[in-house]
Amino acid sequence: MQAKVHVKKGDTVLVASGKYKGRVGKVKAVLPKKMAVIVEGVNIVKKAVRVSPQHPQGGFVEQEAPLHASKVRPICPTCGKPTRVRKKFLEDGRKIRACAKCGGSLDVEE
Repeated sequence: MQAKVHVKKGDTVLVASGKYKGRVGKVKAVLPKKMAVIVEGVNIVKKAVRVSPQHPQGGFVEQEAPLHASKVRPICPTCGKPTRVRKKFLEDGRKIRACAKCGGSLDVEE
């Protein structure tokens, strides 16, 4: 069974532990099978690439590597603090992700 990840693509998150503790960035991708997330500007690694049409020179490319999802905490758009995620049911029956500190919605309304 695949575990659910508490953050979604586009969320602003704070890295809570590890080498990049304290960094803030946007989630570029969520990998639920690995329980990992890729955050913009965090966990940069150098990858060797061969000569190809995309990389005519070859060499090394810097890119973001996945972080375990437990190391990041979403930042609440209402109170601006890193928080845990709670589930909340609205009057119309929808279930949303809510801030554990202020109760505000973490889901961005489109």
